[in-house]
Amino acid sequence: MLDILSRAGWGRCVTLLAVALLAACDPQRIAELEEGVATEAQVRARFGEPAAVYTEDNGARTFDYPRQPAGQVNYMITIGTDGKMSALRQVLEPANFAKVLPGQGKTQVRRLLGKPAQTQSYALKQEEVWDWRFADGQENKVFSATFGSDGKVVSSATTLDPRDAGQVGK
Repeated sequence: MLDILSRAGWGRCVTLLAVALLAACDPQRIAELEEGVATEAQVRARFGEPAAVYTEDNGARTFDYPRQPAGQVNYMITIGTDGKMSALRQVLEPANFAKVLPGQGKTQVRRLLGKPAQTQSYALKQEEVWDWRFADGQENKVFSATFGSDGKVVSSATTLDPRDAGQVGK
């Protein structure tokens, strides 16, 4: 039994290490991509398969590249109708958190911020809380969105990251 648990633990460690290394390579990958020049194939070659693909009203597609739970960023990369990258944004920032408003659904929030670092359900309160880790200046923080039983935002908040508050880059 202990052998199985230690293998499962090692697997989790290896996965977290792989995600951390992937995020560490992001600055180089980003530098290799130029807006208006890089193609969808080049984006996929550098970042891999997106976690989600959203079709925009104008026909462009936005690729969701989360770096949660180990990282502190999530990227949205837009591919225009011409097949070229038209935007690359890191979306975990206070300006985007301010756009999370009561009444918005989970799909809207996921599309705005990407995959959360963690989700927790509270059965007695009939609520679900999604958390995203991010760096705000010299502080590590967590943005949380609370959804009611109808799947709509009821509140949101930003707090210091209890795991490593004050240590940017962890």
